[in-house]
Amino acid sequence: MDVQEETVSLQSPLIPIAEENGVKFTKKINKDEIVEEAKKQLWLAGPLVSVNLLVNCLQVISVMCVGHLGELALSGAAMATSFATVTGYSFLIGMGSALDTYCGQAYGAKQYRMLGIHTQRAMIILLLSCIPITLIWAKARQILVFLRQDPEISAAAGLYARFLIPCIFGYAIVQCHVRFLQAQNNVLPMMVSTGISTLSHLFTCWILVFKCGLGSKGAALANGISYWINALLLMAYVQTSPSCKDTWAGFSKEAFYGIYQFLKISIPSTLMNTSEIWSFEMMVLLSGLLPNPKLATSVMSISFNTCALAYMLPLGLGSTTSIRVSNELGSGRPQSARLAVRVALSMVAIEGILVGTALILGRNIWGYGYSKEEEVVRYLREMLLLVAISHVFDGLQSVLSGAARGCGWQKIGALVNLGAYYLIGIPIAITLAFVYHTGVKGLLMGIIMALIMQALLLWIVTLCSDWEKEVIYFDIKIYLYHRPSTSSDGSLSLFCR
Repeated sequence: MDVQEETVSLQSPLIPIAEENGVKFTKKINKDEIVEEAKKQLWLAGPLVSVNLLVNCLQVISVMCVGHLGELALSGAAMATSFATVTGYSFLIGMGSALDTYCGQAYGAKQYRMLGIHTQRAMIILLLSCIPITLIWAKARQILVFLRQDPEISAAAGLYARFLIPCIFGYAIVQCHVRFLQAQNNVLPMMVSTGISTLSHLFTCWILVFKCGLGSKGAALANGISYWINALLLMAYVQTSPSCKDTWAGFSKEAFYGIYQFLKISIPSTLMNTSEIWSFEMMVLLSGLLPNPKLATSVMSISFNTCALAYMLPLGLGSTTSIRVSNELGSGRPQSARLAVRVALSMVAIEGILVGTALILGRNIWGYGYSKEEEVVRYLREMLLLVAISHVFDGLQSVLSGAARGCGWQKIGALVNLGAYYLIGIPIAITLAFVYHTGVKGLLMGIIMALIMQALLLWIVTLCSDWEKEVIYFDIKIYLYHRPSTSSDGSLSLFCR
């Protein structure tokens, strides 16, 4: 289709409007459409939840193997993993999530070739971003000592972080390919490749740590090997699968165009992701300043680990929402995009109530899975009531954040997250914990207030949005301004759907 034909296509109605007796009206959504949308989301969410769980298990396996080497090795690996998440993984996840907008909307608009271009552009940016991350990881020991962490633990963590460096490049490639595939609703290959890499990680980690005698260094190297196995499997699938023949046409120089425009979404996406992760890590650090810091830190860490485990379900629904919203907006169906958000919110609310109830019912025995100390178990029993409440609102914000990524609202989402956590949540947490002496409960209550405010603000933004205008914005802004292409005569032209 040439530029003239595409310009004419913009003059056609974006929203089918029915007319009866001279009165125009939009078609009401019926029960069958709701059921069909729910089926689509569940079909996508299942594999995505599995992928999230398997990726989470990979890090857990490494730390568990190191745990058999002694307390110092375990503390170092745990601290290095947390350090790597804050300074590396969270950045790449945030920057890669810009593809949720670009690839999802391009696929919905049937601009299949652009999925490969956007993905290649993301790989260039993410791989370049890995360079400063490697420098930070190489200096992990010095940074941790500067932050007044224990010198021995800092040294062990610094060693572990240095041997994690190879994995960051594989992780960047995985992030790009995962979003490339999920934008096409092609999620089963991701589940298979992640399953293979996680299963092989069990044997790789055991061999390197115990059989080769590499200790914690072996566990860190095993992470790199497993991430690269996952990356190579996904790359091979994309290169050879018939399902990707229209979306991946090989590497193109067009990937080097539009990098600035890509950064305009990827940087706010990074702020959305890191602002939330950093606030949780800050709570763990603050718990070490409370009376009886060992107990406080242990309970806070277990509580957040429980939150992270339960969060895998709404995280999958959030990614599903992003896919469905971006696909429908790209296809010029704003009513369907709105329906996708409503269905996802209904499902995550039900999930939150069920999981929250399970946490409350199991609060008397859950603590024994982490510790035999009665004081820890008793304290955790009280904390799980708050964890259950936080999970409900965490699920709601996950779906609403997914809708924001699908619409390209990353700047708004970044502002919402910064305000919710750093202007409301963290000040409340510090006040409750240190002024009113509520301890760890006060810190978690501050996070709950941040989650409530985050969900409320994102809900208001979603409720007040004009979805029809979002489609028009996509047509004119994304593909007229953001997408460069080379015309038949070799000149650079810009055109839209």
